[in-house]
Amino acid sequence: MLGIAPTGSFVQAVNFANNRHTKPMSDNRWASESFPSNYRQDVNESIAFSGLDVDMFARGKVEDMLELLRSHSTWAPGKSECLDIGCGIGVSHPRIRPMVACLSAVDVSDEAIDVARKSNADVDYRVQHDGVIPFPSGSFDFCNTACVMHHVPPDQWPSFVAEAWRVTRPGGLFAVYEHNPINPMTRWAVWRCPFDHDAVLLRAGKVRQLLRDQGFEIVTRRYLFFMPFDRPWARRFDRLLRWLPLGAQYVVCGRRPLGSESAGAQNPA
Repeated sequence: MLGIAPTGSFVQAVNFANNRHTKPMSDNRWASESFPSNYRQDVNESIAFSGLDVDMFARGKVEDMLELLRSHSTWAPGKSECLDIGCGIGVSHPRIRPMVACLSAVDVSDEAIDVARKSNADVDYRVQHDGVIPFPSGSFDFCNTACVMHHVPPDQWPSFVAEAWRVTRPGGLFAVYEHNPINPMTRWAVWRCPFDHDAVLLRAGKVRQLLRDQGFEIVTRRYLFFMPFDRPWARRFDRLLRWLPLGAQYVVCGRRPLGSESAGAQNPA
């Protein structure tokens, strides 16, 4: 999302985003607060200036996930057991479920899980408690978390990644999709979103370091959503610019090495 925001409001947005890093945070508020009842409307209003909507971003990330599976996974998409960590109401699930062997999903909000279950009967949804993903170790070929970590308190980032490591099979992938704080329009959109008031945006380098510290081998880091048009030609143009750290979002994907122990560096046995 490239463009120009009103100068005064944009400066406020940048300062607001920067000041979040100074706030002490230890609890994930989504485990106790009500999930936004107008989630789609809130997101769409926050990005209305771009001319895009939440479904376009969900569709784009699903296309990228399938490309990751085809390019970097031991297993083809149709044979992959996948997990969505922090799934919310499952906006992307109708698109990805038919493309993979099976799809499971977790969220700390039981309200969000209830909504997701009503829309996607063939997805295995579970509520996550106390930071523990409710699946056995090594259950999945591909795990992803999409625009979730900026809601996780920073002191919990290592344990969040450690849980993803635990449930990912050796040879499996873990993909982190996040808002790119380098993009000024991303900061503008986050500032406008009512439920992002305490978001702490992570740069791609930080996510890459968190994955490496846990033991993941980084297979790719790329930037997404440059063009504010929901057209096939715009997505093709986006792919040409993946190297440029100005996309509205990014993905960092790591592989759990074959033969790795059940516990990683941040979660010792």
